[in-house]
Amino acid sequence: MSTRENLTQAKRIVVKVGTSTLTHSSGKLNLERIERLVSELAELAKQGKEIVLVTSGAVGAGMELLGLTEKPKTIPEKQAAAAVGQGILMHTYEKFFSEHGQVVAQVLLTREDSVKRSRYTNCRNALLTLIEMGVIPIINENDAVAVDELKIGDNDTLSAMVASIVDGDVLIILSDVEGVFTDNPQSNPEAQLIGEITDITPEMEALAGGPGTKRGTGGMYTKIQAGKIAVNSGVSMVIATGLRDGILRDILIGEKVGTVFLPKENRLQVRKRWLAFGARTHGVITVDKGCEKAILSGGSSLLATGITAVEGDFEHGNTISVVTLEGREIARGIANYNGEDARKIIGVHTNGLVKILGSKPYDEVVHRDNMVLLV
Repeated sequence: MSTRENLTQAKRIVVKVGTSTLTHSSGKLNLERIERLVSELAELAKQGKEIVLVTSGAVGAGMELLGLTEKPKTIPEKQAAAAVGQGILMHTYEKFFSEHGQVVAQVLLTREDSVKRSRYTNCRNALLTLIEMGVIPIINENDAVAVDELKIGDNDTLSAMVASIVDGDVLIILSDVEGVFTDNPQSNPEAQLIGEITDITPEMEALAGGPGTKRGTGGMYTKIQAGKIAVNSGVSMVIATGLRDGILRDILIGEKVGTVFLPKENRLQVRKRWLAFGARTHGVITVDKGCEKAILSGGSSLLATGITAVEGDFEHGNTISVVTLEGREIARGIANYNGEDARKIIGVHTNGLVKILGSKPYDEVVHRDNMVLLV
């Protein structure tokens, strides 16, 4: 799909709904809004659409039952609230969906489910099987047990990864904002909604601010980062307000609402999607202009001669990020050398590697077959 009108042809739809959409300003679940959302999703399912729901709100639901008036600040408190709230949230969804005759399934994920290739594959197979059975997977991060090093980070990122894993046609992120603006609309009344984004440039990323509300964790920056994952996986993405009735229907009939991110033409192979967005990055390699041009041509490996800087203590086989002199990430790949050796061979021609390292197990620091472009 390459235009907004093509959203009408979307069959597999991933919807992410944020905390601010699901709760009142007090933090308590907004049951009326959840019921309306479920009604829209169930109607889409009846039309033959395949639906995956990524939901926030577990901590908020737990806050209500625990009598908390402010969002917990420590990890143990957040985990306790999530543990209490997860069941409440799922029961609420299950009740409302059952009224429409729709079966749902709870799926809790952590970063390990994307970092480890076998778990990534198992997750993909399980989700695709549920979809094939006509079940709507309801997905959240497993906040009750995840610690920072295991967390995906936010449900915007989680939803983009899920959309990539299940070969989604479109990811719709429902938030408390209308979409991406030319400036912060809360402080600048002249700010204009950007209807369509074809390329996520550094300037576009700079437009993103911090978290939109104190109840949510995903500000516009995380949504832009989710857009990078989605579009590079061949998935269209739309950011729109979840506070208006009928928003999903309007998006999927091609109405000009929200901001649509257009996908890259070629959907990455499953292995390359995992490499780009599932695997954890362990280091950063900066390349010069010539190397940047060669890599972006799509036919060149990353050679030591084009490297200008190396960051991180990565090992052979780890995934690393490749950035330009300006700091823009253009690729990710599997390192043939560890960080210590990579620093020793910065700018060195391939035929000079043996002299410095004593051996040359690889000509390339990252082979093109183990690298995926992100622009």
